[in-house]
Amino acid sequence: MQPKMLTFARHTPNEASMDFRTKTTITPLEPRLRHSDKLLVMGSCFAEHIGTRLEEMKFHAVVNPYGVLYNPLSISKGLSRLIDQRPFTEEELHEFPDGGWNTWLHHSRYSNPDKQEALAEINRSMSTAWERLTEADTLIITLGTAWVYCLADTGDIVGNCHKVPERTFHRRRLQVSEIVDALSSIIHRIADINPKLRIIFTVSPVRHLKDGLHGNQLSKSTLLLAIDELCQAYPIRCHYFPAYEIVMDELRDYRFYAEDMTHPSKQAIDYVWECFVEHCIDREAQQFMMQWEKVARAIDHRPFRPSSEQYKQFAQQTLSKIMDLKKRFPHLEVDQELDAIKRSIEQAG
Repeated sequence: MQPKMLTFARHTPNEASMDFRTKTTITPLEPRLRHSDKLLVMGSCFAEHIGTRLEEMKFHAVVNPYGVLYNPLSISKGLSRLIDQRPFTEEELHEFPDGGWNTWLHHSRYSNPDKQEALAEINRSMSTAWERLTEADTLIITLGTAWVYCLADTGDIVGNCHKVPERTFHRRRLQVSEIVDALSSIIHRIADINPKLRIIFTVSPVRHLKDGLHGNQLSKSTLLLAIDELCQAYPIRCHYFPAYEIVMDELRDYRFYAEDMTHPSKQAIDYVWECFVEHCIDREAQQFMMQWEKVARAIDHRPFRPSSEQYKQFAQQTLSKIMDLKKRFPHLEVDQELDAIKRSIEQAG
């Protein structure tokens, strides 16, 4: 899968084409990701985009077990809690204005009007993430901002504010040294339980405009400096993928942002994903992904006449393709897709 070429070239009979952009230099990941690898993805909403793409392409990925986390100290706290295998307790849940019971560390998607159900779901996610952390080959961490919200009465940094009044918090920007110290500690602790684990860091290209343009730049710069220190200190274990630079410098155009002028557009996310595939995923996995995209489209196809012989043949062909891919890629988990196609065939008669 090759990145889309988004150049603006002008050709003349005696001139070579001109490329009006600065292309990002991306260091290929070695060894690259394979479908047999186990992955854990944590961080900002951009981590969610990449993690979801990995799941759709049938990688073994556990994505954001706490929900979206934006700042590095909350991510560090979440990982530390996984390492400690320390479940959450009722005392740590609060009833928030955003719709239910939750913790200061979890995203609002874990909020539940039933306190016990909220706690059970939070700890189920913790258990899954702990198991994945101990066996994972790669941890992908996307940092979103160096600005943090601290509870005014305790000074504790929260992962999410849950629409609590702003007077409950005070805001500050983390120092590079704080981020490096927190994540260095986590890197050492992870090495004790999973020595093979490597970490891919990225910085989210989402612009935090409420911090102001200058404040956003200071924030992103702080994250970049911290990651650079970590990659220099742990060159074998830590790697950097330049998602931020791809959007901000290579694409560098407001047409690659959504209407809010804050989040990258789908086209921009697609482009970053294709760059990630080209430089971080191995060739065999890329070949599978090209074939799986066609199969996935066939699975999602909604027939005009589900009982027709033509659709039955189409479904049988799709079933054969899935079975063939399963034989060629034993690690592939396609039971759900197989069941869906078989039901379609049965319904077609």
